[in-house]
Amino acid sequence: MHISESQLKLVNNQVQRLVASGNYFGRRLQEAGVTEVRTEEDFLALPFSEKEDLRNCYPLGVSAVDEREIVRIHSSSGTTGTPVIIPYTARDVDDWAEQFKRCYEVAGITAEDRIQITPGYGLWTAGIGFQAGAEKLGAMVVPMGPGNTEKQLQFMVDLQTTVIGATSSYALLLAEEIERRGMKDQVALTKGVIGSERWGKKMRDRVKAGLGISIYDIYGLTEVYGPGIGISCDAEDGMHYWDDYIYIEIVDPATGEPLPDGEWGEIVITTLVKEGAPLIRFRTHDLSRIIPGTCPCGCAYPRIDALQGRSDDMVKIHGVNVFPRQIEEILQTFPALSSEYQIRLSHLEGRDTMRIYVETDGTQDFLDTADAVAAEVKRRIGFTPLVKVVELGVLPRSEKKTKRVFDERYE
Repeated sequence: MHISESQLKLVNNQVQRLVASGNYFGRRLQEAGVTEVRTEEDFLALPFSEKEDLRNCYPLGVSAVDEREIVRIHSSSGTTGTPVIIPYTARDVDDWAEQFKRCYEVAGITAEDRIQITPGYGLWTAGIGFQAGAEKLGAMVVPMGPGNTEKQLQFMVDLQTTVIGATSSYALLLAEEIERRGMKDQVALTKGVIGSERWGKKMRDRVKAGLGISIYDIYGLTEVYGPGIGISCDAEDGMHYWDDYIYIEIVDPATGEPLPDGEWGEIVITTLVKEGAPLIRFRTHDLSRIIPGTCPCGCAYPRIDALQGRSDDMVKIHGVNVFPRQIEEILQTFPALSSEYQIRLSHLEGRDTMRIYVETDGTQDFLDTADAVAAEVKRRIGFTPLVKVVELGVLPRSEKKTKRVFDERYE
């Protein structure tokens, strides 16, 4: 995906604004001798930015505007290290709402819908983004926030909400609870706008069936507005993103070199009009690819593929590089296993060990299933894990994001 003339002009505006602001990134551009961006070569010569840079900016060193123009701050949902704080101007808030409104429209959601929002509000960008887009659309908002599943289900039934906004983990929890209570004929849900974590086909099918909905994957990150910068469509072939607000390039995670359309790599985002905290070539560590060609749904905005994990969630065991999605893909080949799993890495008696916990529906012999999973991991990846099969529902469900990988080797 080559950068267009109009996008280059917007990047140039951002670069000049940053330099004039003298903020952290403006000073870095000055030190690199960057004053303008006229060509694609100029753009590709710009330095990457990273989350660590944003931590170095704490609390408001990332701001490129006068403090009087900041109307809101958000912070990323991470629980460790220095927080990342992102300031927003009134225009940023409105631009974000407009992008989220587009997401709803791509999903076929209208002002006639009632949208129940379950992600968190407050410092996290999720809930308020879902709400602002829905209000711009003119839909009725039911701003539940996370948790209190009893009241979630009551409002879902009593208000006959038609759209659910949720993390995939909480959507699964709700689906299982509705099935357990035999309430499926009482809810009126038709669509789910789901985001914040990668999830596989098995989990997706379970949520679709349990809630009786069509699912739309939403993309976003706190550093770049929040959720709503992209969404999947009815073609279910990638996620459209708004290239008048952000420019996306895909780079080799190891070298940082740009990759051609269609090749998998790391998503790098440049904000084209953001005022409060403009970001140039921000490395997200999310793994995807740009899908070439026109989408069958007719939407003209470009697409990235469904996320395949993160470049920084790789673990090394017995000299082998392993991504959680590789384990997930293997587990999906066993029909009797649920979508939920947990990976625990530990160091026992001088060697690294991977334990994989999986759930079964009870139709299979636990020990036979464990042996079969271990053998398939050995065949595909090259080492033998310890596999423990447990009953359906034993592994934890989450109202936010479900943590699935625990590295206990150095604790």
